[in-house]
Amino acid sequence: MLEIRNLKVEATAYSPGEKPRNVTIVDGVSLLLKPGKVMGLIGESGAGKSTIGLSAMGYGRGGVRITGGEILLNGRDILAGGAQTLRRVRGREVCYVAQSAAAAFNPAHRLMDQVVEAALLHGVATRAEAEKRAVALFKKLSLPDPEMIGQRFPHQVSGGQLQRVMTAMALCSEPDLIVFDEPTTALDVTTQIDVLAAIKDAIRDTDVAALYITHDLAVVAQVSDEIMVLKDGKTVELGETRQIIKAPRMDYTKALVSVRSIEHEEKVTTPKPLLSVQHVTAAYGGGAVKVLRDVSVEVHAGQTLAVVGESGSGKSTLGRVITGLLPPISGCINFAGRALMPGLDERSKDDLRELQMIYQMADVAMNPRQTVGAIIGRPLEFYFGMRGKQRDARVAELLDEIEMGKGFIDRYPAELSGGQKQRVCIARALAAKPKLIICDEVTSALDPLVADGILKLLLRLQKIEDVAYLFITHDLATVKAIADSIAVMYRGEVVRYGSKTKVLTPPFDAYTDLLLSSVPEMEVGWLEHAIDGRRMESAGN
Repeated sequence: MLEIRNLKVEATAYSPGEKPRNVTIVDGVSLLLKPGKVMGLIGESGAGKSTIGLSAMGYGRGGVRITGGEILLNGRDILAGGAQTLRRVRGREVCYVAQSAAAAFNPAHRLMDQVVEAALLHGVATRAEAEKRAVALFKKLSLPDPEMIGQRFPHQVSGGQLQRVMTAMALCSEPDLIVFDEPTTALDVTTQIDVLAAIKDAIRDTDVAALYITHDLAVVAQVSDEIMVLKDGKTVELGETRQIIKAPRMDYTKALVSVRSIEHEEKVTTPKPLLSVQHVTAAYGGGAVKVLRDVSVEVHAGQTLAVVGESGSGKSTLGRVITGLLPPISGCINFAGRALMPGLDERSKDDLRELQMIYQMADVAMNPRQTVGAIIGRPLEFYFGMRGKQRDARVAELLDEIEMGKGFIDRYPAELSGGQKQRVCIARALAAKPKLIICDEVTSALDPLVADGILKLLLRLQKIEDVAYLFITHDLATVKAIADSIAVMYRGEVVRYGSKTKVLTPPFDAYTDLLLSSVPEMEVGWLEHAIDGRRMESAGN
């Protein structure tokens, strides 16, 4: 049904201060996909996964050019027919499901109008037929109120629901092939398995073929018949799903399979906490929307408290309250033996220095016009008055600590990979010599191999600097790798709290059980078992 032969894709790179140069993004990749089958494309960022997926539609985004090879869809080369052929193919024979459904939908149009649009444009069905098909797909994808959900606007449904509506949009024109581009990466772990199960059922029931792009091998194992492992635009390994998971042949594939294997021994709690949050309640909208209710947690020196829960549970809000960005309505926060003032502007310079934060999106946490040296050097100037050679020497030390080296000192953020950007943000936080760092989903936007490296770095730096972490995440695999104690949050309340051993030892409350059972495992058939064993629905559902 789909055959890609010796695909070559190139782009022109414009690095600052250098002449434009051609870069090969995909180099000689070939694949064969039969009707009704799913092939998983897996690899780290920059491996060429999305580029290959989009090339199945004859498309190259952002100046990317298909410069070699053939793309045969239903036996004909879609590149040979020109723009008219591609217009007929896209949205009819091949459809695309993007990573961020929120960004892919038009916020000014109702969902139903967008779901049926391609079917109407290609003359596949009348308006009434397309809407009837859409409602049937909403039911198949387990969406609430399938008869009426199409009348809502995109902002009126949750992220997981919107991702399923997008899958319905792709299926509505009855294509032969769907390209799923990381459709669950931006979702909570509990919502992710709802969407995965819905996608898997829809593929089975409609007999559509699919390319499933992801960087998570445990996720792709649940939906794929075959897996292609990619690195630097080349095929590393191709095989049946069970073989890739159980008996990988190449070293890179073996590294992907073993990526979740960090072991962290829980530390003994000291009597006196470094940070104590006591009975904190916080709200947005002048007190109208309560997002934290009577929250109490402690963080001990040199240890890690993991705060875990779904989106909307109040994890990041707790971080904002601790840093003074959102003064609480009631409750108090004690840090390093003193009471912290509620608001940021009321706190001393030492309060600010000793309590640092690392953000989820390193891309937007750095000034793109400043070099790495200037970014890391700013806290050294602000808190310690360092200038010139003294500052540069300390920046070089910090770059060595984060395993990058002083060769990066004059680079700009645009010249760094995602993992390198996050390392620079870690170095910037460490430059202030803090006692506590709040890590807000610092690995969730990274590939598993890169995230693994960041977690190992944070654990090593904790031993060297004796710094404490408050680690906000929705990933239980990350929690097991880094935490000494855990607070499970659900709808603004702490529902389970204690040492890692205590929290992760049965019996579990229904919500903790849901979180633990939703972490994808490297096992074919795990998804169905996880869905069947649920004791409650996810908040996103």
